[in-house]
Amino acid sequence: MQNPLTIFSRNLSYRNVSILFVVIALLCIPFADLSIYNVDPWQELRRFGVAILSPDIGDISILLNALLQTLSFALIGVFLGVVCAIPLSYLYRFSMIRGLCAFLRAIHELFWALIFLQVFGLHPLTGILALAIPYAATFAKVYAEIIEEADHSVIKALPSNTGRLNQFFYGLLPDVWQALKTYTSYRFECGLRSSVILGFIGLPTLGFYLESSFMQGDYSYVVVLLLVFYLLIASIRYWLRPLLMPVYFAIAAYTVLTDQHDFKWSNVHRFFTQDIIPSPIRGVKEGSVNDLWHWFSNIMQDQAIPGIINTLLLTQIALVVTGILTLMVYPLISKHFQNRLGQGFGHVALVIMRSTPEYILAFILLQFFGPSMLPAVIALALHNAGIIGHLVGNQSNTLDIRIDAPKGLNLYAYELTPRIYGNFLAYLFYRWEIILRETAIMGLLGIATLGFYIDNAMQDLRFDRALLLILITALLNMSVDAISRLLRRKSTNTPKQRSNRILVD
Repeated sequence: MQNPLTIFSRNLSYRNVSILFVVIALLCIPFADLSIYNVDPWQELRRFGVAILSPDIGDISILLNALLQTLSFALIGVFLGVVCAIPLSYLYRFSMIRGLCAFLRAIHELFWALIFLQVFGLHPLTGILALAIPYAATFAKVYAEIIEEADHSVIKALPSNTGRLNQFFYGLLPDVWQALKTYTSYRFECGLRSSVILGFIGLPTLGFYLESSFMQGDYSYVVVLLLVFYLLIASIRYWLRPLLMPVYFAIAAYTVLTDQHDFKWSNVHRFFTQDIIPSPIRGVKEGSVNDLWHWFSNIMQDQAIPGIINTLLLTQIALVVTGILTLMVYPLISKHFQNRLGQGFGHVALVIMRSTPEYILAFILLQFFGPSMLPAVIALALHNAGIIGHLVGNQSNTLDIRIDAPKGLNLYAYELTPRIYGNFLAYLFYRWEIILRETAIMGLLGIATLGFYIDNAMQDLRFDRALLLILITALLNMSVDAISRLLRRKSTNTPKQRSNRILVD
């Protein structure tokens, strides 16, 4: 007799998958804290609205330095990620390398930064390595997939004694260069967003001043910082030029090398040889297995399991809200629903949504609504719906419709949405793992996901406990990624959109 799960997995349809995830999200809602704790959130929102109309630039030198630091971390971190990814992508066919990359990218940049903060303090290495390590793993994965999908017939035309390196440079590189360039540029934009977020742990990027200004109630300066960030992201296509990269790297290197912070190698040695060793066996030649098990079980019971439950609750609710919001916003940029002016406003709205990091959105909303899961759900949904809505909306613009096709709501419900729904689900599943990774770091803002317990362990100097919780977070992320891949394979007629899929990784 066949396993019912096997039968089910072979016959997943778009409708079944959608209903399944909506039902799971509805079941999660009673167990999630979605309350509003601020007595009068509208008062703070009014203050913020007034600040939008009266921005205050303050000390321009501080703003320029924060901007320079943000760019420097992003440039050097992403560059090192690319350099490390080149050999990793070549070796990606080996399962050990694939597993290593999956593990490295499953740990969020902020968690890497928290680890290196204990080793290097506020030295620039903390921010650079926090970006370079997960980005190297992500670059390796996507580079390998781009090369795998390339046209290999050119290689057959080369002389039989052509080496593998020459085969790549003369046979494959011309075909994949544009895709590699596009993805690298996209990841640099992601690197800028990540660099800003690093400021929330004390590094001198835009995020540091954004957090401190919010804490001081200086909303006028918050507005200036957000506007600078949006302009920075929106103008990338104009200033990110290959010919200017040596100049940018020289400025970034000077900024990093002239930093006044220092670190001691003795701290590095102590961290890796003592601090992260489980306390029951630290410095003990014959540690008790019972003591180690007691240490592990206490962490699992008191912190890991509650953190996992809250992380999954928030992830599943945010995933479904993202899907619903995506289906609502993609018509904003579709030529079938908007004129050119309307599409322009729609593009601006989606750019703002997808350019604002979830962490910053959640941080802002927490000031208004209090420390519940509600701000995180809204932040995750807005950011990810902006990304998927952009991709799905652009796809709808490539579709031709009949002259006698219905108009308005009927066109949306019976013509366009059914035709793009497969890609919509695929993009949503690709973002599932990323939503979970972002959900975990929401704990640093006080929401009781895994990041909350990791942050507490770091503050208590219990680095062994923090490392265990980070490992659990990575394994949870890898598990969700595996389930996502399975669902994409088993869903009926799920399309393969690798050229667009790399933009949602």
